[in-house]
Amino acid sequence: MISKKIILTGSFGVGKTSLFNQFIFNQFDDKYLTTIGVKVNKKNIEVDGEEVSLLVWDIAGEVSQDKVPHSYFLGASGIIYVFDLTRPSTYKNIQGDIDYLKEMVKGAEIRVVGNKSDLVSENQVTEIKEGIDYPWDIITSAKTGENVNELFLSLGKAFLE
Repeated sequence: MISKKIILTGSFGVGKTSLFNQFIFNQFDDKYLTTIGVKVNKKNIEVDGEEVSLLVWDIAGEVSQDKVPHSYFLGASGIIYVFDLTRPSTYKNIQGDIDYLKEMVKGAEIRVVGNKSDLVSENQVTEIKEGIDYPWDIITSAKTGENVNELFLSLGKAFLE
């Protein structure tokens, strides 16, 4: 079995903790609680008959925020950059944030994720895609669980390649 560290990052309030809780515990809570520091938990998944252990770090704060210790990113094999489909301010700096992450965590698999799909229509998603000049990988809803497991499974598959 291989073990890999994954970082959940992005602006505040985009649903990082909700994605974390949905993936690890199959739970969603409507109450917004700010993450202080970092939450870490582990979940084993099966990828093409092989077990992969994912150590998921839910990091508080903005991507390039000075308050987030760089040590949180050390040893990460994967990064999930989350933005909120309902808040344009959370996706206007994707290119800069991803460039920063690629520099800080060289060689990491990165997934760019639009979260809160349960709050937008397909037409709105199309408009958002046209307005973002950075390719993003998947749309999720931490509330309904839509594509949450698929997101982590895609990283697991990439780790085995």
